[in-house]
Amino acid sequence: MPSLPSPEALERHPHLGEPCPEGWVRVDFHSHTMWSGDSTTTPDELRESVVASGIDVLCVTDHNAIRGAAELVDQLPCRVVIGEELKTHAGEIIGLFLEERIPQGIPPEVAARNIREQGGIVYVPHPFDPIRNNLRSDVLDDLVASDLVDGIEVLNGKTSLTSLNKKASDYATENDLAIGAGSDAHVAEAIGAAYMQMPDFDNPVDFLKSMRLGQPVGHYYDPPRRWKPRIVPSTAD
Repeated sequence: MPSLPSPEALERHPHLGEPCPEGWVRVDFHSHTMWSGDSTTTPDELRESVVASGIDVLCVTDHNAIRGAAELVDQLPCRVVIGEELKTHAGEIIGLFLEERIPQGIPPEVAARNIREQGGIVYVPHPFDPIRNNLRSDVLDDLVASDLVDGIEVLNGKTSLTSLNKKASDYATENDLAIGAGSDAHVAEAIGAAYMQMPDFDNPVDFLKSMRLGQPVGHYYDPPRRWKPRIVPSTAD
């Protein structure tokens, strides 16, 4: 289990100091590593940030890739959920608890059905943030009407306007969707900026049930990437 949050992490994210109910865990639903292409976070940096934040479960959701998440399962001092933030022709969708990578550029409905066929959870990130590659609203409505969405992100650490997160929360309530929250960290120190505090779980079915009982915690935190000398290992196959 991760240690208690470090003083440095608490300075960045004071909410990490709030106690977690017994039998509950802190789950960061949305994070990126060097396998994403737009992040240079290495496994060592990620390991340090997980320890510093005290996050119990990290969903590694690299862009159009799951290799990094799969490799990190045995490398991080927390549980890892293998995910993928994949780009469809109408915006991004996250699949959680994946066993195989889903190709980018496919129709959203095909992506959602592929996630479900793997026993995974269909999770829609930053659903109403216009400066992100959010899923088009009409497409989201169609997927929800087809019962192809399990949950949506109601707190994204890189969404600066609270009104957009509230819109997502209201949409979840109106459509009886489970909710999630994540840092969307593209730099290691952002891990834990936003997360769900929820009952512990054993499998994807339990996870989805826990989402409905949990509470989003966190704040906007999108710092620039700090330059420092580093060697980023190859992510090529």
